[in-house]
Amino acid sequence: MKRLLAIVTLLSIGFGASCTAQPSAAYLAKRDAFVVGLMKKMTLDEKLGQLNLVVGGEATTGSSVSTDVETKIKAGKIGGIFSISTPSRIRKTQELAVNQSRLKIPMIFGMDVIHGYKTLFPIPLGISSSWDMGLIEKMARISAIEASADGICWTFSPMVDIARDPRWGRIAEGSGEDPYLGSQIARAMVKGYQGKSYAETNTIMACVKHFALYGAAEAGRDYHTTDMSKVRMYNEYLPPYKAALDAGAGSIMASFNDIDGIPATANNWLLTDLLRRQWKFKGMVVSDYTGITEMVNHGLGDVQTVAAKALMAGNDMDMVSESFVNTLGKSLKEQKVTQAQIDLACRRVLEMKYDLGLFTDPFRFCDENRAKTEIFTAEHRAEARKAAGKSFVLLKNDKQTLPLAKNGTIALIGPLADNKENMAGTWSVSGDFTKCVSVEEGIKNVAGNVTILKARGANIYSDARLDANVSIFGKPTNRDPRSDADMIAEAVATAQKADVIVAALGEAAEMTGEASSRSDISIPENQRDLLKALVKTGKPVVLVLFTGRPLALPWENENLPAILNVWFGGTEAGNAIADVLFGDVNPSGKLSATFPRNVGQIPIYYSHKNTGRPYGGNGTDFQKFQSNYLDVPNSPLYPFGYGLSYTSFEYSELTLSKKTLAMAVPKDVVNVSVTVKNTGNFDGEEVVQLYIRDKVRSITPPVKELKGFQKIMLKKGESKTVSFALSVEDLKFYNSALNFVAEPGEFVVFVGTNSQNVKEAMFTLNK
Repeated sequence: MKRLLAIVTLLSIGFGASCTAQPSAAYLAKRDAFVVGLMKKMTLDEKLGQLNLVVGGEATTGSSVSTDVETKIKAGKIGGIFSISTPSRIRKTQELAVNQSRLKIPMIFGMDVIHGYKTLFPIPLGISSSWDMGLIEKMARISAIEASADGICWTFSPMVDIARDPRWGRIAEGSGEDPYLGSQIARAMVKGYQGKSYAETNTIMACVKHFALYGAAEAGRDYHTTDMSKVRMYNEYLPPYKAALDAGAGSIMASFNDIDGIPATANNWLLTDLLRRQWKFKGMVVSDYTGITEMVNHGLGDVQTVAAKALMAGNDMDMVSESFVNTLGKSLKEQKVTQAQIDLACRRVLEMKYDLGLFTDPFRFCDENRAKTEIFTAEHRAEARKAAGKSFVLLKNDKQTLPLAKNGTIALIGPLADNKENMAGTWSVSGDFTKCVSVEEGIKNVAGNVTILKARGANIYSDARLDANVSIFGKPTNRDPRSDADMIAEAVATAQKADVIVAALGEAAEMTGEASSRSDISIPENQRDLLKALVKTGKPVVLVLFTGRPLALPWENENLPAILNVWFGGTEAGNAIADVLFGDVNPSGKLSATFPRNVGQIPIYYSHKNTGRPYGGNGTDFQKFQSNYLDVPNSPLYPFGYGLSYTSFEYSELTLSKKTLAMAVPKDVVNVSVTVKNTGNFDGEEVVQLYIRDKVRSITPPVKELKGFQKIMLKKGESKTVSFALSVEDLKFYNSALNFVAEPGEFVVFVGTNSQNVKEAMFTLNK
């Protein structure tokens, strides 16, 4: 420790780089002097050790687990470790590096803090449905406060992959289908995690993932290949990554999939040409879990070969596979990699540690007092409850079935009615699931005068094997050994004694997430059989729908009076669900991903392009020789941006400040205004959404593109005028030469309550 402090004093180290702005020249010069001086003292093995990221054992996302970690730390062969926590354990682990390794270089400690740390918020797809950037930033800020209080300084989040195939389980981890909304959320999350400066001990470094295109995996099957044009990449899939990096994200993670036939982990075009040269990214790149050695299965060569390819492409840190530390020395001797390439990767890792202040104080995130007072606080839980309530999407509410009265008798039915653990959702590795609030507990807390009659009604799956597949990671489904018929009979008998039925059904938490792809995205058949039996009782049925993906719900939509999509709400899920069921909170969530009618419509998304023979029917009739299906309408069941409220909103016609926009006039704008009135009986929030269509351009345009939104609060009877300023920048796109341009011509502007239900007007962009 004395030797480390001597180095620090000698070089007058300083840290505290801004997380959002370009660091000052003085700061960069000081960092450069320190890193260069340290690297001159390092052996090849010590440099390779900095490129080695291992798992600590508390949680893993793959089949490989790091071994003999303590010995490797002492030998300087580990640069970072993830999935361990608590200040005491991290301090003890850090002491091995700074007291017993030759150069005393501290390690970085990471964790998958995806939608909360100990206080769990809604899954990312759920929180994206809030369309509330302040709320999302606050979620990330609380996550950073709690994680850093427990010794963690690096999170593998945000996941910003655009996903348009709900069969892919990891759609639950992202923000849906739209690049504009996804970009806004990416910025908010980076800002929340990283704060204003790394000098503050309650900030953590963000790691943007998965770079790139992972959400476009073929067939919705995890880890699968991707293939798309660069025009589609630049216009539809890359913007959220770029937005996160522009917001100051300090690191980025390579994805598992291939791009143009080359896995992202070793894709030089992606990691060097695009990321470093075009986007000017200066931070550190880490592989995903064993992503380097997995390239052997891709067919790119043996372990030594793929490790060399990853390094040369621009990968700086190897997560778990240890192929860098084990093979790059040999590759250097054989002139398959260069010393300069190894040094550059090592330098980026050391710069990351410098920025986080670990050379000044390796234990700066190890504060037992903070851990006792800043984690899982009442304030944080209150924010989680608020966030959950704002994420829920009311999909159907015939005859004002909701909100429920706080009296009478409720039949609470379903395998998720009294299951704390599954409220957390996927990717909640650090949470204490036993502290989550169940639906039953929430109803008791919010509506104490209600009589609750319970029945299980169904297991998640009738098939015990499938049930076992999703009863993992501490989230049991508590399978009932009785037959489906027996459970349904009990549920029907229970329902007949009640005034209303609340059915808590859908997916278990681990039916989405990594390696949780589904070919059938409907509610499991045994659960639908239960719903059919409940409907036959004649009692009103409210479906409280748990899901981590868009589901195909045509029967449910046709036959149930009310459907409240609650995603997986986290720690306070049950309380938030009850808040909405009983009207203490008016639902305001809007879908960030389209819900199809059936799996055959996939991929389905609002910003599709017209064909040369676009469908021109009324939405239900078949038209021969047009682009439509024989057996189902083209339209989705629930479109992007859709979500009901207990109140109703009326939109006026659009007003444009002028009909032309001049490309040659700097900062010229067209102001688009609409008046929205709350015409119902409840105060409520509405997400006012603005879309555009470029009528004619050099490459085929989408039918609509989101370009703005505002979430407003309106009291009963209140009206507000909402204005958007459209500039030339909002009209730009990447053309066939990948130049970011706007082209003169006519544009349609749409404003409305979702991507289908809109008012429209037109303006012209002049040269």
